[in-house]
Amino acid sequence: MAPYDASPVAFASLGLDTRLERALTERGFETTMPIQSAVFPAVLAGIDLVACAQTGTGKTLAFLLPLMQRLLGASGTSTRVLILAPTRELAVQIEDEFQGLAYHTNLSSVAVYGGVEAGPQERGLRGAADIVVATPGRLLDHMGTNAARFDALDVLVLDEADRMLDMGFWPSVRRIVASLPAKRQTLLFSATMSDEVAVSASQIMQSPKMIRVGRTEGLASTIEHIGRLVPGAEKADWLGKFLRRTEGTSLVFVRTKRGADKLARQLSASGIKCAALHADRFRALIATDIAARGIDIEGIGHVVNYEVPGSVDTYVHRVGRTGRAEAVGKALTLIAPEELTALRAIEKSLNVSFAVA
Repeated sequence: MAPYDASPVAFASLGLDTRLERALTERGFETTMPIQSAVFPAVLAGIDLVACAQTGTGKTLAFLLPLMQRLLGASGTSTRVLILAPTRELAVQIEDEFQGLAYHTNLSSVAVYGGVEAGPQERGLRGAADIVVATPGRLLDHMGTNAARFDALDVLVLDEADRMLDMGFWPSVRRIVASLPAKRQTLLFSATMSDEVAVSASQIMQSPKMIRVGRTEGLASTIEHIGRLVPGAEKADWLGKFLRRTEGTSLVFVRTKRGADKLARQLSASGIKCAALHADRFRALIATDIAARGIDIEGIGHVVNYEVPGSVDTYVHRVGRTGRAEAVGKALTLIAPEELTALRAIEKSLNVSFAVA
């Protein structure tokens, strides 16, 4: 898949519905980002599309805006767009973005995800919202009770498809797709384009157009990659000292929930104010990979890999929480001697240097 370069254009030049233009102006959007310029024509044309771009480049607006333009140009009383996302946090973000853009329109949406009461979601689904944003598991629950019907669906969007695969959701995605109209447009967005993503796309799409914007490995050029050699037993103390002299909020990744809880206790005991991902105004947020997938937290200046990630894709998604939307960010990895081999593998695959000290 060859790189696809698209120069920014003014939103005002796209011929959008005046209600959408007004919402964009009120939110301070003036020109498109490259992924948006690249995919708008394909989305509007109704063709299947696989789009790959690094995190924080505006993929959500890239598919929402042209789809909303199409919805405003056609009448209907059924759900016409289904967006599947791997996590509750991402589903909420997408729905929030939609609500902001739809403020001056009569378009409706409902977000469907686990961890909350199902009743309000069921009523929203039965109301046939124009757009449904859902996580696969909870949507299947609603489909089992016939609350969710997609007989008139025009478009299926799979956001962060690589995360969907990593988290084991693809069988659920396939079950959902099997119940959808065969004649539909399918849009797949991903930060990385592995062989597994390509094969999975081929299972549910018809000769899709392939677009990639940015670097192949999905790393933002705005991120500085740093490595520090620290014995495993000394990492918590080293991190505490680092956080005390670092301004802003840092997002710290560990592999397991137990590890996250332990590190949070250690940092709190040393006087570092830290909390779970949903909190704000903290010096540090401690997260596992699953908890952090798909979320967008403003003001993350540092991503800290407390342990070297076990895969290249995991590193890409972790560090993608900083350096977003052309902001500058730093990715710091603490490397125990026994983790050097894993680090070198990441360096080689991504063609980056960690400047290990």
